[in-house]
Amino acid sequence: MTSFGERRAALVRTADAAELPAALSDLTDAWLAERYAAEAAEWGLNGDHGSGTGVALVAVGGYGRAELCPGSDIDLLLLHDGRASLLASHGALGDSSQRGNLADRLWYPIWDEKLKLGHAVRSLLGTLGLAASDIDTATALADGRHLIGDADLTQRLIAGVRDLWRDDATGRLDELQRAVSRWHSQSGEVAFRLEPDLKTGRGGLRDAHAIRWARLAGAELPAADTERLADAYRTLLRARVDLHRTTGLRSDVLSADDQDAVAERYGAIDADAFMADIAQAGRVIAFLSDQLWSGVARRRTSFEAPDVDIAGLAVRDGELVIDGDPAADVVLVLHAAVQSARGDIPISRASLDKLAERQAQFPDPWPHGARDLFVDLLACGHRAIDVIEALDYFDVWTRVLPEWAPNRNRPQRSRYHRFTVDRHLLEAVATAARFTHRVARPDLLLMGALLHDIGKGYPGDHTQVGMRLAGPIARRCGWSATDADTLVRLVQHHLLLTDIATRRDLDDPLTVVTVVRAVETQEFLELLAVMTEADCMATGPMAWGDWTANLVSALVEMTSEHLSGADQAQSSPRRLLTEEIVELMAAGETALRVDGDVLTVVAPDERGLFSRAAGVLALRGLDVLQADAYSSPAGMAVSSFRIVPPDAPVDWDRVIYDVRRSLRGHLALEARIAERARVYRRRRALSATRAATGVSFDAESATGATIVEIRTEDHIGVLYKVTRVLAEMGLDIRSAKIQTLANVVVDSFYVVGPDGPVIDEAHQREVKLALHYVLS
Repeated sequence: MTSFGERRAALVRTADAAELPAALSDLTDAWLAERYAAEAAEWGLNGDHGSGTGVALVAVGGYGRAELCPGSDIDLLLLHDGRASLLASHGALGDSSQRGNLADRLWYPIWDEKLKLGHAVRSLLGTLGLAASDIDTATALADGRHLIGDADLTQRLIAGVRDLWRDDATGRLDELQRAVSRWHSQSGEVAFRLEPDLKTGRGGLRDAHAIRWARLAGAELPAADTERLADAYRTLLRARVDLHRTTGLRSDVLSADDQDAVAERYGAIDADAFMADIAQAGRVIAFLSDQLWSGVARRRTSFEAPDVDIAGLAVRDGELVIDGDPAADVVLVLHAAVQSARGDIPISRASLDKLAERQAQFPDPWPHGARDLFVDLLACGHRAIDVIEALDYFDVWTRVLPEWAPNRNRPQRSRYHRFTVDRHLLEAVATAARFTHRVARPDLLLMGALLHDIGKGYPGDHTQVGMRLAGPIARRCGWSATDADTLVRLVQHHLLLTDIATRRDLDDPLTVVTVVRAVETQEFLELLAVMTEADCMATGPMAWGDWTANLVSALVEMTSEHLSGADQAQSSPRRLLTEEIVELMAAGETALRVDGDVLTVVAPDERGLFSRAAGVLALRGLDVLQADAYSSPAGMAVSSFRIVPPDAPVDWDRVIYDVRRSLRGHLALEARIAERARVYRRRRALSATRAATGVSFDAESATGATIVEIRTEDHIGVLYKVTRVLAEMGLDIRSAKIQTLANVVVDSFYVVGPDGPVIDEAHQREVKLALHYVLS
């Protein structure tokens, strides 16, 4: 006869994901009933299926809802009525000091099966008392379900818990709403996060549970929404099952590394389609949750209606109501959106339903005044996001901006990004709204931020597609041909400043010339600089840290000076060559200096100097953020490395000692790095997405050098391997920019070959072959 563990494993492996939670709960119910019955005789608890015995086994939490996922806890309550006779003879029911008690006899087989058990032994009165004061207990018991034993006792518990929710409705709802806010602050949003928490994220499973619990306290959810909530909930629950089955872990965070495999198990076309389904389900649950909590707030708060002097709009009971006809006045929706965002007043559900039914598509061109209202809405910053998303939820926003539709719920397969495309665009606008005082044309800044990635929802290069879309959108909205051209150029160059700043040598005059040719005017540079900052900040901390911000700021300042007519005939001295470094180079001896997170190596110029220093940093587990190099006509070289600040202090004395050994050839760098890499690989997630290696050459964008750009998967010693190959292929490194994007590095090297700054095609082919070989 197969064991419970074998039956459970087979069920997890073979059952349909939609049916598994209930089936797994049923299997567990039967097993626990057998276990309970086997122990009950010793305790005199048999009776008529345990009725009247004063002891019951109760499933609570997710198990109480009969929704066991493969990684779920089994939450159980051994409930008793507190009669002294039950606590005699064999010891207390839950006294863990007595190995023979009933609770232990029930719990240990569960632990033996390696299952996570949430357990408690309490009297009825003690349980109800705890539920009255502890919201976590109250919510777990709200989903309580009788398993075996005294059914009357369980029924008294369930009835008592429901009375607690009803009799102290205000207190219960306050506690629950605080808990909901806490979950959201810790886990972010399911709909817009690229790695959503399916359980506790905003719009996740726990929000749907909270709606259920709030309804016990009298909160209301329209009947029409019940099925929409149920459909969205089933989507997330099924995804949670597939996530647990795919990873074999208990985590509810749908990581980027797991999405392809989970999507395949789920039966989606691909991971993007799967994540779009997850996002849509999260939007539904989040919207309905917001509606419920907004209704709770309105019922307990008296609102002083602000003045809304716009025909067709009014404020009633703390909500903005659309009395006019959106079909007759197409711009009314923008009036309502602006008033809602400015006054932080939600548009009523009935009005949103009216818009969904009656709102007409915006004409081409837009009616007079519509563009100004649209800009006013965007200028409301983060307060506009909820309004726009509510309109998008009811498919109204796309009647204003039809090009938005392909970007809705669209994931971005980049660890750089935190949000889906649609939410990223709104976050970029909201961030730009904070900086409108820094530009002469706030309207173009806000619209540029909204459109900069609009092409990502379409096939092809998103910048090229976005440029094709931006012009017609701008002209349809009512901007002049000149302004429309500015918006197209903002889309065209939205990556320019960060790409140049982080991947090119700012000391090279051609770097600034490249930017000047693109921006053309101070006014456009001003717009592009602020939009770039807003875009990067909305992308995430990996996109806009101090290093990137400082580089972009320096590039913008240099470009601005060039545009203002400052003399650029002579290249500015390399910032690497401080007075101290010049003196060290003049001494002609090896010297190492540490300044904060920067290691500088001065030594006689030998091919491979840069590579050996980089290898030591890799050996010591230090990631290079930025590197620079310079060779003097007098035969001295300087290499500078800025490292990513590590969590623990750096033993710089050890690093300097090892660099000196490596320069003398006394350190087996390649062997040591290979060993460290083997350990590193063993610790990495097996599902980590691998990045392909790409190598390109550019002899036109640099002064006196060829730029070699390498994009490859990050791993221990990658900079050492790359620079070693460059040295072996006869290339001297004059400057380097090192950038790590999650598991991908993008490194740019300014190199000079044995025959001069231009590397011929045959040499390029050999360099590329060597790089692919060592990086494969």
